[in-house]
Amino acid sequence: MRTLIVTTFVSLDGVVEAPGGEPGYRNAGWTFHDLVFDPAAYELKDREQKEAGALLMGRVSYEAFAPVWPTMTEEFAGYNTMPRYVVSTTLESDDERWPATILRSLDDVAALKETDGGPISVHGSATLGRALADAGLVDRYHLLQFPVLLGAGKRMWSETDKDKQMLRLVENETYSNGIQKLVYDVIR
Repeated sequence: MRTLIVTTFVSLDGVVEAPGGEPGYRNAGWTFHDLVFDPAAYELKDREQKEAGALLMGRVSYEAFAPVWPTMTEEFAGYNTMPRYVVSTTLESDDERWPATILRSLDDVAALKETDGGPISVHGSATLGRALADAGLVDRYHLLQFPVLLGAGKRMWSETDKDKQMLRLVENETYSNGIQKLVYDVIR
């Protein structure tokens, strides 16, 4: 079975919306403002790309990434060559600039996890990440937690009333700029 990893930038208060500057959110680009850049804090992102066997995202993230990521041949070379999957009930077809297989349900994601290959990396996709967690499909979290409180915004965690889910911290580090790397395995 393939490991499904949700990877995200998250504020201390759990906001994951628009870390890179996507329009429409008042704190857009919060990962780049007011913090000294420390390249060591992003080592996890490079490692994820090297280890991933597939990229999974929701429709909104796919539509934001598809026009941009294919042009970033140096930064995202691995993601540009690996299989990509989009979970959507409304997407008519994939974007020819960045082809992907469309999955129509979480059952399709569960079936994908049963295939051979390396880890499945979920980037962005806050709504999908919450749904995957609620369905018990997430195996690991790769979090870069930023020392900022954003208040309003899309949250990482759903408010679904569900049983407690335990996590095991398998890797952590704090960087000079206050960013914390937190890698958790989901305990089943």
